[in-house]
Amino acid sequence: MSFEPPINWNDYEDIAMKLYERFGNDFGESKIYRIRFTDLRKWVLEIPNFKGKPDESNESHLEMIQSTWVYEWRDNQPQTPKGD
Repeated sequence: MSFEPPINWNDYEDIAMKLYERFGNDFGESKIYRIRFTDLRKWVLEIPNFKGKPDESNESHLEMIQSTWVYEWRDNQPQTPKGD
């Protein structure tokens, strides 16, 4: 049994990993940036072990979550070999 510490609004990397685990490649970079903050906020609140309160969220948290999710998505894309 593993212990997962509680996740809060400023745990951007943890939130981004959980969102990527949930949605995978259904959301690419441009689609992630077009997500309405009301939807993003709802999805974050649905993350298991998320302990942040709804009224603690703000636009800057949601922007950071969004951009960190994009980086998480990019990190999980297959790498194409680069030519010499």
